[in-house]
Amino acid sequence: MFKVLFDLLRYNREFLLGTLLILIILALIACSFFAPYGENDIYVVIPDMPPSAEYWLGTNSRGQEIFWQLAISMRNTLMFGIVVAAISRVIAIVVGLVSGYIGGRTDQIIMAINDTLGALPNIPILLLLVFVLRDQMTWPVLALTAALLGWTHDSRLIRSVALSLRTREFTRHAAFSGMRTGQILFREHLPYVMPIVFFTTMNNLIWAIGLEVTLSILGFSDINRPTIGGMIYWANAHSAMVAGIWWWIAVPMIFVVILFLGLFLLAMSVNEYIDPRSRLARMGA
Repeated sequence: MFKVLFDLLRYNREFLLGTLLILIILALIACSFFAPYGENDIYVVIPDMPPSAEYWLGTNSRGQEIFWQLAISMRNTLMFGIVVAAISRVIAIVVGLVSGYIGGRTDQIIMAINDTLGALPNIPILLLLVFVLRDQMTWPVLALTAALLGWTHDSRLIRSVALSLRTREFTRHAAFSGMRTGQILFREHLPYVMPIVFFTTMNNLIWAIGLEVTLSILGFSDINRPTIGGMIYWANAHSAMVAGIWWWIAVPMIFVVILFLGLFLLAMSVNEYIDPRSRLARMGA
């Protein structure tokens, strides 16, 4: 694992740049644990102050210092993405490995369900659930719903690898030695799909964070929980651009772009590393 990271940092500039961008985001999130104000405190500083030595990123019309609000919001937004990605990775791994290894009628049924769910439009379904559940659409419910919609494409990728692994010699030896199906899948096959899991996790993080930002900007999530989308929502609600408080909108947009760009570069560089031809070309072979 460390050798892989060393090779990527040494030979892949995209991975290095992506790592640096994510480190900036993580440093910002670490600052949130030292915030002098509560995440929902308002009118604790002078409102509408521009960026200065006293207020690095300025203050908003709700009397909140944008630096601390940004740090807390980035922590909550990234946590949402991680929860969604973690749950959907578990589902994708189980479905992909089981479907690819067992095959036959089981594979056909699982893939039929997979393709049906994959064809459903995610945003309209989530909006419908928001209108139906209303006050019951809490942060955990939204994360669980997004996770249940975000695994179908990735399970197909994992299944494609599992289909080739089940015909390998080591799989036959494991079955003849008396290993159960679960042991074969998670001891023998899982290590082979981990690069794909890492790559799809980065993509799923981008999708989940983008989903949260979109829903929050529209006011379809818990707007009292500070998130990046929530910051933009409150800025629009207070007509920040019209009032000339441009930093209230500009700051969260810049940092969410940094987050997206960092995750995208990590996903792209890992995808290149998985391809042997691209890896050898990077290393000058």
